[in-house]
Amino acid sequence: MGLELYLDLLSQPCRALYIFARSNNIPFEFKRVQLKKGQNKTEEFRKVNVLMKVPALRDGSFTLAESIAILLYLVQKFKTPDHWYPSDLQKRARVDEYLSWQHTSIHAKGSKVFLTKVLLPLFTGQPLPPEKLEFAIEELNVVLKQFEEKFLQDKPFIAGSEISLADLVALVDLMQPVCAGYDLFEGRPKLMEWRRRVEEAVGKQLFQEAHEEIMDVKNLTADQFAPELMENFKQQLLKQF
Repeated sequence: MGLELYLDLLSQPCRALYIFARSNNIPFEFKRVQLKKGQNKTEEFRKVNVLMKVPALRDGSFTLAESIAILLYLVQKFKTPDHWYPSDLQKRARVDEYLSWQHTSIHAKGSKVFLTKVLLPLFTGQPLPPEKLEFAIEELNVVLKQFEEKFLQDKPFIAGSEISLADLVALVDLMQPVCAGYDLFEGRPKLMEWRRRVEEAVGKQLFQEAHEEIMDVKNLTADQFAPELMENFKQQLLKQF
C-alpha cells in the first residue's frame, strides 16, 4: 500500500498539503473526504483518524493526523529541497515560529471571516448581520498587520529569499476569506507581491487547480450538506457568533 492523503480541498490545511505534495512530485493516492457530506464521521475514516478530521495520512500501516505534522513527515520522508524546511537553524526557527503562531491568528481569523460571510447565512437562511462581518474583518486586519510587520517585513519570503512551508501555509489560509469575497490583498502591495512570488514558486496552474472548488463557494447550497451535519454546524455557528 502506498502513501494515501485524505483531503477535502475546501479545507485550507488540505490544500496546503495537496499543493506541497504535487509541487514536489511526491507520489500519493488522493482520498477525497467530503466534509459537507459527513464522510469524515464514517467508521471507515475513523480507522485512519480517530479524531475524524482532515487532513490525514496513511503510509502503509502508519497513520498520522494534523497538517503541520504531515507536512514535516513528507519533508523528511521524501527529502524535499532544503528551502521548504531549512537545515539552517535560524531559518528553520523562523518557519517554526510562523507555524506555531498561525493557528490562532491567520488561520483562525481568516476562517472566521469565511464562516461569517458564507456559512452563517447559508445555514441560518437569514441575512448576514453587518456588525458580525465588520468585527470579523477587524480581527483579521489586526493579524494581517502583524503578519506583514513581524513575519514578512521586507523579505521576499518568511524565512528569507526562498519559499518555505510557512509561506505556503500562510497563503492558503489567506485565500479562504478571499474566496468568500473579501479581497484582503487590495491596498496591501507588499502582501500582493508576496502572494505572486509564492504562487510562482509552487506553480500558478497547480495553485489555481487546488483552489477551484473553494473559488466556487458562492454557489454552495444548503441541500449539498448532509441534513444532520448542517443542523450541527448551524448550532455551533450560532453559539460562536
